[in-house]
Order: sequence, then C-alpha cells, then structure tokens
Amino acid sequence: MSNYHIKHLEEYYQVYRKSVREPENFWEEVAEEHFMWQRKWDNVLSWDFSKPEVKWFEGAQLNITENCIDRHLATRGNKTAILFEPNDPSEAAEHITYNQLYERVCEFANVLKGQGVKKGDRVCIYVPMIPELAIATLACARIGAIHSVVFAGFSSTALATRINDCDCKTVITSDGSYRGAKTIDLKGIVDDALDSCPGVETVLVAKRINSDINMKQGRDKWLQPLLDAASKECPAEVMNAEDPLFILYTSGSTGKPKGMVHTTAGYMVYTAYTFKNVFQYKEDDVYWCTADIGWITGHSYIVYGPLTNGATSVMFEGVPSYPDFGRFWEIIDKHQVNQFYTAPTAIRALAKQGTELVDKYDLSSLKVLGSVGEPINEEAWHWYNDNVGKKQSPIVDTWWQTETGGIMITPIPFVTPTKPTYATLPFIGIQPALMGEDGQELKGNQVDGRLCIKFPWPSMARTIWGNHQRYRDTYFSAYENKYFTGDGALRDDVGYYRITGRVDDVIIVSGHNLGTAPIEDAINEHPAVAESAIVGFPHDVKGNALYGYVILKDTGESRNHENLRKEINQMITEHIGPIAKLDKIQFTSGLPKTRSGKIMRRILRKIACKDTSNLGDTSTLLNPEVVQDIMDNVL
Repeated sequence: MSNYHIKHLEEYYQVYRKSVREPENFWEEVAEEHFMWQRKWDNVLSWDFSKPEVKWFEGAQLNITENCIDRHLATRGNKTAILFEPNDPSEAAEHITYNQLYERVCEFANVLKGQGVKKGDRVCIYVPMIPELAIATLACARIGAIHSVVFAGFSSTALATRINDCDCKTVITSDGSYRGAKTIDLKGIVDDALDSCPGVETVLVAKRINSDINMKQGRDKWLQPLLDAASKECPAEVMNAEDPLFILYTSGSTGKPKGMVHTTAGYMVYTAYTFKNVFQYKEDDVYWCTADIGWITGHSYIVYGPLTNGATSVMFEGVPSYPDFGRFWEIIDKHQVNQFYTAPTAIRALAKQGTELVDKYDLSSLKVLGSVGEPINEEAWHWYNDNVGKKQSPIVDTWWQTETGGIMITPIPFVTPTKPTYATLPFIGIQPALMGEDGQELKGNQVDGRLCIKFPWPSMARTIWGNHQRYRDTYFSAYENKYFTGDGALRDDVGYYRITGRVDDVIIVSGHNLGTAPIEDAINEHPAVAESAIVGFPHDVKGNALYGYVILKDTGESRNHENLRKEINQMITEHIGPIAKLDKIQFTSGLPKTRSGKIMRRILRKIACKDTSNLGDTSTLLNPEVVQDIMDNVL
C-alpha cells in the first residue's frame, strides 16, 4: 500500500527515502491505487535531461476529467465540487455538485465539438473567476483539446501574443468582469486582440455583467443558448499519458512569454498527490485557494488537484479589499473553510489593516494555512500565524513554479515543524541540488547556491510550445543533467530550504513573475524614450515593486516629467497589463554599462534599494561617472 496520506515526520522520511531510491516503484503504486485508467502503462519513466526528454506512464490511456468528475458520481454525486463565491457579497454563493459539474462540463464539451473543436486543437480561455472558467478548462480536457488560459487582467497585446503563439482557433470569454467596485470590458479587450489574430474562427461569450457589447457576425456567439441546446452526456476522449493537457504562459527574462506544455497523466498524479498531503485534505473539508485559474496555482490547486481528490473547492471572483478588507475572513466564516491558500502580497495588504476585521469573524474552522507565489517574509508569516491561524493552523510555505506543475518544497502540516521564511523540506520524490559558482553541487548543510532539481518528477513541463530548443536553453543548459529553477536558495543546518529569490532578470511582484525585457520593450516604444532599465526594489505589500531608469531623447527633455511618467505606465498597461506598471520612474542621462554594452542591473538594483554602501568596483564600467549622477537623483 503506498503512503498516499502522510501523517507524521518519521513516515515522511520513510516515504521520501523510498521515492528517491525507487522512484518508478513509488509513483507506480500511487498511480495504480488512486486513479482510473483506460489502459495501464508499459513503462513508468524514461528520461534524458540532456535532450531534454521526459515521459511518465508511457503507453497508459486515460482522461483526466473522468478522474476529476465521473469516478466520484456514485459516491459523491451530491457533494459540492465547486463553491462559487461572487464578487458582490449580496449575490448568493453557488454550490455546484459533482453531478451538476458532470452535466455542465459535458454540455460545454458538446458546444466546443459543435464549433468544430477537435482533439489537439488549442482553445484560448480569457474568462474571469466565474464557474464558466473552471468548466471551460474541464470541457477542453474532456474532448482532448489543449486549453490555454490567459489571466483576464492581461492587455489585448499580451492576449494576442498568446493566442498567436499556439495558434488558437477558438476563444472563450465573457462580456465583462467585476473587480471590486469596477467592471472591466473583457469583450472589448478580446476584440482589440483579435484584430491581429487571423487564425481565430469562433468566439464564445458568456454573460456576466450584462453589458452592451459588439458581436461580430459569423465569429462571435453567445454561450448560453448553445449550452441550453447541448446534450448533458459527452464521452471522454481517450488520451495518451503524454498527450498535452494545457499550455500556460509564463514571463521570460528575455523576449516573448514561454508557453509551458503540461501533459496528462504525470500532471494528474502529482497534483492529486501533492494536494492531498500538502493540505491534509479530509473528506468533508472545504478548501479555498484564492488564486486566479489564469495562473498555475489555479490550474493545479483550484481545479485539477482538488477535483481528483473529490474535494470541495471554493472559487472566488472578487478582491480581498471589497467591500472591505474583511472579505477573506467573512468568506472563511460563512463557508467554514478548513484549508486557506493565498499569497504573501494579500497577507501583507491585510496585515496593514490591523486585526479588527480579522477578530470580527469566526476563523475556528481553519486547519491549514498556505502561502504561494513568492517567499513569505517573517513579519507577514507571524501575523498570519498569530491572527488568522491563532497559532493552531500550521502554515505551509510552498515553493514551486509554472514549469514544475505542482508543489516542490513545502512543509506537510502537522508533520514538518515549520520555520518562518523557510519552505522547509523537499516534497516526496523531489531531489533538489544546490549548485556553486563553479558548477559543482554543494553537499552538506549551511550552504547557499542555485537551486536545481536532479531527477524528473511527474508534473514537470515537457517543453515550450513550438520551441523545444528554448526549453533546453532556459532550463537544462546551465548545469549538466539538472533542471535549473532560476532561483537561489540556502540550506540550513537541519536541511531546510529557504528560497532567496530569482537569479535572472525576472522580478516577482505581488506573486507574479514579470520579465524585465518585455516591460523595457514597452517603455522604449514611447517616442520620447531612448533607453530604459527595470529593477525591483522592496515594497511592504507587493514584496517587490518596479523601479524604472529611463533615458529620454533630446525631444523628451523639455517635456513635463509627471505627464511622461503617466504615459510610460499607460504604454506598459497596454502592452502587458496594469500588473506591470512601475512604482517609480527616474529620468537619467545614462545607464551604467560594461565595455561590451551590458547594463549593470546589480548597481541599479542597489541604488533603487538605497543600499549604496558597497557598489563593487565601478571603475571598469564604460561610463563610471553616471553612477554618481543616478545616486544623486534617486527617488
């Protein structure tokens, strides 16, 4: 019997040792005992990181939606699968049972088939956090179409890039979305995007805000009438283990976003197994992850991980500050939430409001608290632990990535002793390695290096859509036979891991990975801008905020600088989305560069952080005098 549910520390070590010594046997047991297969595998794992090529459960056939829905119908048909909590608290929450989810997914799948969507086709989903978003992803998986969910806060330019990159012919959206007191014209954003997406044939539009929108004849169709006419039965397409399940885009440090490809069987097994253990989920628990399904956290831990375990998963449309900063606590009280998974950014924003709103609600149902998106700082950790968990609910500070598909380093609640700011121990089956400057693995404890993983795990991304060479170059070229995460980490005296941050030009702002290159490209489009450089600096709510150094052309020098700052942020909003706006913009005469022309961001980062005690040797720069000038005018 495999240890599907780990309950104490000795058991963790036992299971971990087995998972590392006999990975094939370990994952075979988990896969065999806990899932429905149309056909069993011929081979558990084949891999070669030099290519890189990884295959799990080769030869197996399955459909992930049968594991998420169908197999629960006999025993959990009337149990709530998705508990939808709308933006406006006066609107009633919606309980969608497993039986209802089955019918709604089948109807949606039949609508997609009726629009000509087939196995292997890519479908772009640009929908707010309403039930149709979860249902659309599952409907794609039901018929073997590859879903590409794009967060409904991205701009039309960012949306168009993602649609074109994987050649989607169908887009699913809604007339608009609610965000706190605001409404957003999503359909208008889609229309703008599709001006440069010649491959899109059909747009299906869900109604959410009932606004007047333009519907393009022949292309745009209201979703509801099609659902009303669709059958409630849709046989699940038989998929091979390594068939793509979805593409999800993540910011690169250079150039265009990377479409990470996740496949079917390994992703299912790993997300299910991590969900069960990291949240210690039990049958009647109510679980809530506050992420958006547009991010990997939502894919793995709102949709697939919880549903494969027959869980009740809360899906929240709103924001933590509407109608006031007590909204999260009100929802926990109202639905008696047992596991709560959110981002350090949200915790810091709520901590700033004091404890009055927290104390107003009954949070005694909470058993486990989770943190995701970036390392949680010590102050936020203690506030969360003391005021939300009342020192009774362990905090699982989870480290993982879009590329990893599932949680990689984490405490297991009531099993692993926690330590603020530490993600603690590798999850079952995960073999981390810290690498030194010389490219050698650092053995033992109390070491600090670059975090790599030296053995494949089931949910790892298999490639970048349409560009396997970029996948190899980005993740497998820095260290031989190892996956390089792009993060630095340290290992303490007991072997706990602490993530120290990105080592490349990706900045984590409010839990979102933002590549500096695309933001700089957007700024440089401004007619008055000659050149720009972006760095991160500490921010007490977002974790990091963006600081821009901008060189103006001669024509821009005489312009009003405040207006220019607004225009630059507007360009960023149009190209990427409001999440990438700069908090500070400093106009400067030059940027510190090496003789080969490389911008020394390390120096710019220190100046932005007001940490100029040790800038290192600047004499080798092409223009060392510019450093003092930037320091004199820092914001």
